[in-house]
Amino acid sequence: MNEQAISILVVDDEPLLRIFAVDFLTDAGFMVYEASNADEAVEVLGSRPDIFAVFTDIQMPGSLDGIGLARRIKESWPGVFVIVTSGQQAPQDGELSDDVPFLTKPYLPETVAAMIRQKLSPQIVDVPVPE
Repeated sequence: MNEQAISILVVDDEPLLRIFAVDFLTDAGFMVYEASNADEAVEVLGSRPDIFAVFTDIQMPGSLDGIGLARRIKESWPGVFVIVTSGQQAPQDGELSDDVPFLTKPYLPETVAAMIRQKLSPQIVDVPVPE
């Protein structure tokens, strides 16, 4: 799958952090969209069926925080990969489904891009090579 055809949605109410994430994901070769809160994110997801992944902060204004957004995405768009991040609040046990990773801020941009690429790639099983 060509990464340039892979669309990512970045959701953060802090403009500088959102721009930072948009920039590093664009530099990594992805098509990136942005939203400043969960309500905007839901609108984007509803109009862009090509979104592969959502990278969202937890704390933001609006009807849902990032954890609520992750739940909504899993219910309404179950094929969309979600990564949740925060520098102030960690999710409680059971708040996120097992397939939604959480990254503490500050994170390395390479980590986010690698998580998305790993989700894109089929699982590779190490098979011993006969000698």
